[in-house]
Amino acid sequence: MFNDKKLFLTGGTGSIGSSICSYFNSNGCKEIYSTTTNLDKVRSDQSYINFKELNLNNIETYNLDDLFNFDIDYLVLNAGLNKDNIFLRMSSNEWNSVINVNLNSSFYLLKHFIKKMVKKRFGRIVFISSVVAHTGNPGQVNYTASKSAISGMVKSLALELSTRNITVNSVAPGFIKSNMTDKLNDDQKNAILDKIPMKKLGESNDIAKAVGFLCSENASYITGQTLHVNGGLALI
Repeated sequence: MFNDKKLFLTGGTGSIGSSICSYFNSNGCKEIYSTTTNLDKVRSDQSYINFKELNLNNIETYNLDDLFNFDIDYLVLNAGLNKDNIFLRMSSNEWNSVINVNLNSSFYLLKHFIKKMVKKRFGRIVFISSVVAHTGNPGQVNYTASKSAISGMVKSLALELSTRNITVNSVAPGFIKSNMTDKLNDDQKNAILDKIPMKKLGESNDIAKAVGFLCSENASYITGQTLHVNGGLALI
């Protein structure tokens, strides 16, 4: 499906990021690049991924032309940070670091890679958003603000790039099984499941398949959209 193509994804060591990389690799993607804040996080089974160490919180201090001196076909903006707190207690650091990683870093990466996509007249850009960007969530004003902004970026970029054979979309996951959900007790898990019509958590591979679809030729006429993958949690 992705033969002779190149993928660049932020946050490749997390559960969703690693699943996306694995899905593209198993479907013939020629080269896969990703970022991590610490190369020690890279697992032995991820040797097929070309990792670059990059702190998205201060991405403006890096020379991206030197760090990423290659062209790509698919750009997946997956890395995310949450620092939860009720708004009245939220510090400026909690606000700024989440906005920097989840939103501002995308500006710099898009500026770098879109130029290459425009030149080759092909590209697929996919943001990983969140269901809470559309429903809100107490204690996550910074996180929901960063993810909600993605919806506007997707639509505006899609309009700007549509004549260059570049599509721009996002995937909004619901509750996905992860290290975080594994730490929940039974009461907490049941409270979450009660809200989900399908009565089960999603798998990270569900998100990988959605991203794969949006990057495939099957989605070549889809742009400016958000694909909700949440088991019916939010029927938007």
